[in-house]
Amino acid sequence: MAMSLDEASARFDEVPVQVVSHPLTAGSMTTEEVQAPDARATVPLRLVVASVVALWLAYFLLTTARAAIQDFGMQDEMLWRRGVVVLVGIAMTMVVWLILRLFDEKPLWLKIAVALLIALPAAIPIAQANQWIFESVQQKEETRIAREQGFVLRRDETGNILVDIPVDKLRNLQGMTVKPGTSATVLFQPAPKTIDHWRMIVDVALGRYFLILAWASLYFAMLAGAQAREAQRREERFRTAAKAAELRSLRYQVNPHFLFNALNSLSALVMTGRPDKAEQMIQSLSRFYRHSLAGDMSADVDLADEFDLQREYLEIEKVRFPDRLKTRYDLPAALSGYRVPGMILQPLVENSVKYGVSASASPVTVSLEAREEYGRLVVTVTDDAPAPTKAKAQDGGFGIGLANVRDRLAARFGDAASVAWGARDGGGFETELRIPMVRHG
Repeated sequence: MAMSLDEASARFDEVPVQVVSHPLTAGSMTTEEVQAPDARATVPLRLVVASVVALWLAYFLLTTARAAIQDFGMQDEMLWRRGVVVLVGIAMTMVVWLILRLFDEKPLWLKIAVALLIALPAAIPIAQANQWIFESVQQKEETRIAREQGFVLRRDETGNILVDIPVDKLRNLQGMTVKPGTSATVLFQPAPKTIDHWRMIVDVALGRYFLILAWASLYFAMLAGAQAREAQRREERFRTAAKAAELRSLRYQVNPHFLFNALNSLSALVMTGRPDKAEQMIQSLSRFYRHSLAGDMSADVDLADEFDLQREYLEIEKVRFPDRLKTRYDLPAALSGYRVPGMILQPLVENSVKYGVSASASPVTVSLEAREEYGRLVVTVTDDAPAPTKAKAQDGGFGIGLANVRDRLAARFGDAASVAWGARDGGGFETELRIPMVRHG
């Protein structure tokens, strides 16, 4: 004796549901995310160049101001020469950067040690350029000052600096006898030796050494900032990947749960000898899954697509309950483009069918409505079943489905979204979702 459709459905409804978790769990990342290499934190070239130019420009302005305050002569001639020294300084500082950047990922103590070691060799060419380009200016200045004092300053072929002192400057010097109209030649400064030359270069280089170290300190600070920002971006990527994985995991819970219920209905049709209806349900089920699995499991969908998906599901259930299941949809055109998590309404609609339509002997209308309220998108799923079933009364309708909806909303929107449910005054059950109005999810 063939059993009725409701009896067959009830028998399958008594089988406990075991939701199989997908291997992709919350906190994990996709293959692409795992394989993607972390970006190396670096200071952009334009920022490096800007900092080097700013440092040497400050040096140029300070030395020019110092020369003006001390009233050094030949300011115009010294200006362009100082500019050449600055260009050499910029070039050598960039060489220092090319070496320091090789140690960007090394410990701080090692980077400091490298900076201390390479700054002095880099400062020496700057000092040499300074010595070479200002040497003629120094000689001219010395000659000018000597002329103002009435002396003649000259150099011999060996580099000794000689001073020709007129007779009238020597009259009061005791112990010196000179002929009238003549002058005495005095060795003012012997020609500098090689060691003296290097002493002067090292003396100038020490000043430039600390200038380069100052820039190296600035570079380390900029690098630390870049590394901190990259670490923050990496943490944000991991957090986003974990959130997406959680959303996918929760979404995967919906499909087995729905598939179990759909197979219950399909089996019931077969067992009651209604192959035509079973075939119709198989085709509807195929369309439903083709629709529901078409996009990214963690992506949002337009509210209009979500309504269409639930319409397809309810068409499947109408094969099972042709006389008892009624539907109503209210989606304003202005709200159809807002984004919601995919299949977020599926567990709610299933609950209305399972606890409302299936448990009622009279027709039940399942309604899906959307509206805007205080800047929030409000979506409700209701049924007008005469009275809550025993199961619904015991747990308030809160089962796997509603728990999944709550967790998915929390994972997607945090505290900005909420879900509320309860029995309606006139009979039936209502679940209300309040979520932010998002155009691009």
